[in-house]
Amino acid sequence: MPITLTVPEGLLSSEAEAQAFAELTDALLKISQLSGNAFMTPNVVGTINVLPKEHVFSGGKPAAAAFIELKLPGIALATTEAKQAFTEAATTIVERASNGKLSRDHIWTNIVYAADGSWGIGGQAYGNAELVSAIQQAAAL
Repeated sequence: MPITLTVPEGLLSSEAEAQAFAELTDALLKISQLSGNAFMTPNVVGTINVLPKEHVFSGGKPAAAAFIELKLPGIALATTEAKQAFTEAATTIVERASNGKLSRDHIWTNIVYAADGSWGIGGQAYGNAELVSAIQQAAAL
């Protein structure tokens, strides 16, 4: 379940980037009630995109801003409450990581859902039912 964190250069130290990404991963797993799940934990993946300052915009002008995007299957963060919980946690994580360089109103989150059956892991396409089965099997171990 890819997480993409995009920030302008100089906003976060490399240590803060790594810590924020680890905390975003933990937040996603915790809110999904999948912390420690042997199937899900290694499949929360992603990237940190650090762009030149002049390539990050708000209102059409360069700005200090951060963008957190999740790509998920339809079964993940399926309720309004779960989406709100992740949005709040992710915003707090990135705001704290910026060490005062970024305000909450310049942190955006986006959750994108993949069509059922189009989630690929290790060369295998999973539908929502197959994902649930793999998660449950890992929980039983």
